[in-house]
Amino acid sequence: MPKPKDEFDELYPCDFYTPEELFEEGEMYTVYEIGRLLQGLDPESELEPDTEAVLLDWAIPWVVNNGDDLVVGNPVSEDQPGYYGLKREEDLTDE
Repeated sequence: MPKPKDEFDELYPCDFYTPEELFEEGEMYTVYEIGRLLQGLDPESELEPDTEAVLLDWAIPWVVNNGDDLVVGNPVSEDQPGYYGLKREEDLTDE
């Protein structure tokens, strides 16, 4: 249920990292790792499933919003997520 703004002690700008700020050049990340990075965590941090689900809620819209600046790599297996990284023209496969 919505809450009035005056019920909050503080409000913060909704600023997110750009792909260039978040990703290391030449690395690819899953949405789970992106969620961790958006919170300033190590991408390999162990998290509780409920926490992971909340971070995933942040990561998916971030990927969609920044899609023009990202490349996508296929998952390692069918039960794994895909990978995302910084778009560099030399990385793209011509099809």
